[in-house]
Amino acid sequence: MSGRALRRALLGWYARHRRALPWRGVRDPYRIWVSEVMLQQTRIVAATPYYRAFVARFPSLAALARARPAEVLAAWSGLGYYRRARALHEAARQVVREHGGRVPDDPAAFARLPGVGRYTAGAVLSIAYHRPLPALDGNAARVLSRLEALPASVRDAAGARRLWERAAALVPPERPGDWNQALMELGATLCTPRAPRCPDCPVRRHCRARALGWTDRLPPVSPRRAGERVRLAYAVVTRRGRVLMTRREGPLLAGLWEPPGVEVGRGRPEAALRRRLVALGLRVRLERTGATVRHAITHRLIEAEVWRGEPSAPSSRVLPPRGAGPGAAVRARWVDPRAPGVALSALARKLAGDGGGARTPATPRAGRPAPPRGG
Repeated sequence: MSGRALRRALLGWYARHRRALPWRGVRDPYRIWVSEVMLQQTRIVAATPYYRAFVARFPSLAALARARPAEVLAAWSGLGYYRRARALHEAARQVVREHGGRVPDDPAAFARLPGVGRYTAGAVLSIAYHRPLPALDGNAARVLSRLEALPASVRDAAGARRLWERAAALVPPERPGDWNQALMELGATLCTPRAPRCPDCPVRRHCRARALGWTDRLPPVSPRRAGERVRLAYAVVTRRGRVLMTRREGPLLAGLWEPPGVEVGRGRPEAALRRRLVALGLRVRLERTGATVRHAITHRLIEAEVWRGEPSAPSSRVLPPRGAGPGAAVRARWVDPRAPGVALSALARKLAGDGGGARTPATPRAGRPAPPRGG
């Protein structure tokens, strides 16, 4: 296969057919970085409004670095995979502290920032600084697997190494950013996982999988991690149009707000929910709605029973944590779920949205597939 002819065909197609996206055509490494982080595990159609709102709220890396973590989580609220937002925020602060507020163009320095892996470094630096680095996401990996008839999956460590080697060998010294984006664009629009549009492909003459009739076999499907089913119950307690929310703690979704919830054991969860509410200083009349909200977070498949309630006592002031001083963090609050500026989890928005009606299972976001490791 002629690498020069392949590059010419793909880059020409990309120049004519690339989608108009708000982060394309800009050279600001900060905005390119934000877009690449958002597009990990998130469809373009879902990420686009969040990108516009995020860069309007934090128009520069310095503005993001100055923001409080709660502000950043609120701007990210509903997009999911909140670890991305925390890492991006901490990385912005580190760039201000250690690099004078300028996104480093050195691959080693950029890769040392929180949340930056090989994919993010390659994508941002090739687009913003024209560094000839590969950027291999799931779409680009699928294109390369078919182009070279490589039975290699980006989800497999050995397969990922082979694909990264081929990606590095093909990236051109000129226009590396366009090349990386062209590979991803081809995988997202024509060289799709199922029913690829081979007759419309600009590099079909270079594709060994097409010549061999293997496009439906490549890349090989790697076994996915089995989903873990979790049963929870939530108390959606309302007062004058506001909903009681508690701040999550622990490694998953820390800092986000959602209604008080408990795990469902063999018995009814009403008693456990009441104990949880009493610990917050509230006595609540609870009623099970019969509705179940289904939600997916990475590999966790959540089935949430919805209980409705309202305070049974005239006072509904949430108590501070036991033994807390005057400056202690608030652990519960009354929230208008429609108001901006509160970092609600996606599940919280479902629970508080329209009365807790039954939902169909949420499907994992399937936009730009995750890089094999790191960013």
